[in-house]
Amino acid sequence: MNWLSDWFDSFWNTFEKCFITDDRYKMLLEGLGVTIKVSLLAAAMGFVIGFFIALCNMSKKKGLRFIGKLYTDIIRGTPSVTQLMIIYFVIFATVNWEKWIIASIAFAINSGAYVSEIIRAGILSIDKGQTEAGRSLGLSKAQTMMSIVVPQAVKNIFPAMCNEFITLIKETAIVGYVGLMDIQKAGDFIKSATYEAFMPLIGIAIIYFILIKTLTIIFGMIEKRLRKSDVR
Repeated sequence: MNWLSDWFDSFWNTFEKCFITDDRYKMLLEGLGVTIKVSLLAAAMGFVIGFFIALCNMSKKKGLRFIGKLYTDIIRGTPSVTQLMIIYFVIFATVNWEKWIIASIAFAINSGAYVSEIIRAGILSIDKGQTEAGRSLGLSKAQTMMSIVVPQAVKNIFPAMCNEFITLIKETAIVGYVGLMDIQKAGDFIKSATYEAFMPLIGIAIIYFILIKTLTIIFGMIEKRLRKSDVR
């Protein structure tokens, strides 16, 4: 059993060096806070952007459809890290905003392209009879869309939107490119300071797993309630 005791001692010494010494675990906690802030703001703005782009893509006006298609093609056809660096170092280079806000804008623009397709698919999944019923009641196109079509579409797109949010959280791991201390960057600092790779990387993976698993459970509970309301 000596080998087991030696292994445990080695494991604990490495754990202590990576996370306990100099309170390095606080770096990961601060990084987690940054990840959550960036993800939440990006998701909120991305939904708004995606909604308007979806309306452009579904518009009967060629100009609006061209704008929507151009936006989605460019964003979906370029890497998110490139978009982040262009927005931070070029577009917002002279703007004195906090880094996490600029990063959130970059991720919102990226997410908006994917959200727009999710919303468009959700709206198209609603039977046209719903729109006709709304118009027959004297509602305008905008009123019919917002009062009848969108509420039903939200239930259809909820699972896909949850997946997009989870993907967004994982994509924020690149914010270190613009000097933000997120979970991944905190792990990199610990790795550089301790010359240990295994423990910091496993720690990062565990934190992401717990965060995403918790969100998956919460989203699953919400989805079940939405399904129950449909049955009723």
